Amino acid sequence: MYKFGPVQKKIILALLGGVALGMSSSPRQYFKTLRVLRKDWKKIDQRNFNRSIKRLSREKFIEEKKLPDGSFKLILTKEGKRQAKMLSLLGSSINFKKPKRWDKKWRIVLFDIPEKDRVFRNILRDHLKTLGFHKLQHSVFISPYPFEKSILELVALYSVEPYVRIITATKIDNESKIKRRFFKNGKNK
Repeated sequence: MYKFGPVQKKIILALLGGVALGMSSSPRQYFKTLRVLRKDWKKIDQRNFNRSIKRLSREKFIEEKKLPDGSFKLILTKEGKRQAKMLSLLGSSINFKKPKRWDKKWRIVLFDIPEKDRVFRNILRDHLKTLGFHKLQHSVFISPYPFEKSILELVALYSVEPYVRIITATKIDNESKIKRRFFKNGKNK
């Protein structure tokens, strides 16, 4: 994944978010989102903004379209959309709230990703660690929390579905040891 600066992240996510604004289910949600964006954008220095636009354009994440009235419109390229979705996905997944009560199920993620996709393999490992998964083996991670959806979205984004499996299990042989990793005194909530 490309390493974006803070202003570049805001620009690319705002361009992706334009779609979300247009699809807001209510005027209240639309204006709430706009207020948050406006407050955040006031903090950005104009020169930094211009440099960020030029760099995103040079990296082919955005392009400028000239409109009939002479103004310009910034749009995400295909690669820009992919990168913005990754940023959006990683940000929202990492802030995923853990449920208050454990449903007594273990989520086990297994993967065998080819060497040619090692960049994604490293991203997936980092993502799992950030979500608090425990590493059982080199390519096997476990968690008691329902993060399946966010992981499946990440896997689909990179088109590596054939190499990643997610298992939901009700029992595991060394459960008491694993519980201690996630719950105080090894007791489930």
